[in-house]
Amino acid sequence: MSLATPLLAPQAGAADRSVAAALAGSAVENDGADCAVSNGSSASTSMLPDPFKKLNGTRISTKSDWRCRRAEIKDLAEKSIYGPKPAKPASVTGTVSSSNITVNVTDQGKSSSFSATVSLPSGSGPFPAIIVLGGLGADTATIKAAGVAIISYDPYTVGREGTARNNKQGAFYSIYGPTSSTGLLMAWSWGVSRIIDVIQQSGGNVLKADATGVTGCSRFGKGAIVAGAFDQRVALTMPIESGSGGVPILRGIPGENGAQPLSSAYTEQPWLGDAFNSYTGNPNALPVDTHEVVAMVAPRGLFIMENPAVDWLAAKSGSVAALGGAEVYKALGVASNITYWSDVQDGTHCAVRPEWKTPLQQNIQKFLLGTGNGSGVIRIAPSKSGNLASWRDWQTPTLSDDGGSTTGGSTAGTTAGTTAGTTSGTSSGTTSGTTAGTTAGTTSGTTAGTTAGTTSGTTAGTTAGTTSGTTAGTTAGTTGGSTGGTGTNGTCTATYQTISSWPGGLQGEVSVRNNGTSTLNSWTVGMTLASGQTISSLWNGVNSGTSGSITVRNSPYNGTITANGTTTFGWTATGSSAAAPSNITCTSA
Repeated sequence: MSLATPLLAPQAGAADRSVAAALAGSAVENDGADCAVSNGSSASTSMLPDPFKKLNGTRISTKSDWRCRRAEIKDLAEKSIYGPKPAKPASVTGTVSSSNITVNVTDQGKSSSFSATVSLPSGSGPFPAIIVLGGLGADTATIKAAGVAIISYDPYTVGREGTARNNKQGAFYSIYGPTSSTGLLMAWSWGVSRIIDVIQQSGGNVLKADATGVTGCSRFGKGAIVAGAFDQRVALTMPIESGSGGVPILRGIPGENGAQPLSSAYTEQPWLGDAFNSYTGNPNALPVDTHEVVAMVAPRGLFIMENPAVDWLAAKSGSVAALGGAEVYKALGVASNITYWSDVQDGTHCAVRPEWKTPLQQNIQKFLLGTGNGSGVIRIAPSKSGNLASWRDWQTPTLSDDGGSTTGGSTAGTTAGTTAGTTSGTSSGTTSGTTAGTTAGTTSGTTAGTTAGTTSGTTAGTTAGTTSGTTAGTTAGTTGGSTGGTGTNGTCTATYQTISSWPGGLQGEVSVRNNGTSTLNSWTVGMTLASGQTISSLWNGVNSGTSGSITVRNSPYNGTITANGTTTFGWTATGSSAAAPSNITCTSA
């Protein structure tokens, strides 16, 4: 069994425009370059920093606020983890051919150059391209078969391993100096950006300028997540088995059995910036963590692949980073743009895996070819399933499109409920209509969203899930869409839906809504699980019992629900039945 979550599609309107924009990378490397970033400080904490909380102590309230909040995270990550990434050099020139890319850089009075090889798919161009760092672990056959070119980039030409921190070598350090505090991962990321510069300048005859992805495995997976996070022109980021210093939350690694220690990741190679040395023994002092680096990729495409069989790779901490970053995707209305998959059978490091083939194809179609609209999936191996609830004391806000509240009752409720319900149900088989309509807070929005999302969502979800499982050669099972019962006490309402099911298990979710006019301070949901079902993992709540009649009360961070507001909790369960729970009740204080 695994945790398999088809993520909700975005709401209509501006959120849809965000999705359209995310189907291709940004035209600029950093769209927050004009944001004023203060020198705020943060207290040491074992909890993950709030990605929505600005350095001045206030939380963002609109989707447009994310641009400058992302700039703050970027600054913190450079200062504490990776080292600074210099602004675009004074001069970048080069060539693009059907077999090669050359890059020439001049900055601060110094010059360097490097190159990468190109392998085109069959057919006529121009082609989208994926930059493969180090040539390790990427499923290049599937990539080329999809009509995407491969750019083979040797990161060691830009930042060499095996060097002392005070004598770093490679094209990056030839310009910025061998004693630069910038680590290899950021240097490699800089190299990816310079390749994209040359592609943009080339005229688009061979490779498309607005459809570039990046991937790599192991140490090159670390480089891939940094490259995608720090260059918004990357349309699709795909780190593979990145381990310590890559995707996994840094705060979680010391407590994860067998994971590569932070001190080891810092000293094995100068991957991380020099400043990170201060945090290897105390990651709680970090002002930022990798769930926020994951979030920096939003709203663009992100497909994280991890290996649960190798403890050294810290996949449990990786799942927490993905779940935390996914909260930002959700708040931006693009939850379907992130995929995480660690539920694999072959434990060989950097193996090409059949389980990843279908989601790889779907992500390529959506973000590089513009021909697909598949919904992202969170599928976590049970042996490495992290619990985000135990790592956060913040709640995900509802971000508005225009600065106004999105939790009040208005015409927006009707529009969001109706449109999102129909769209989400049709395209991804989820009951987004229920969520959108309920959150917007009107009767008509709730009704329209629920009806449209449930009716078409059940059909589309079953079809898509079954097809995906067959194609990938795995038992991914039936995906999303079915809705169960509702329990209410007049003020507190609990509504169940089956997010995903597969042979021998399912994932369920309950949305708790405050129907009253004043704030709720706590809530408790009761329900009876179907015979034979046993909860194996539950998040965003505290459960009493794992089978039969159970109760779930709020976690410390999500007990408060404003009028017309909602929160959710979810779980995975084993058992032969995928039936919805019965006797659902909701009580509040």
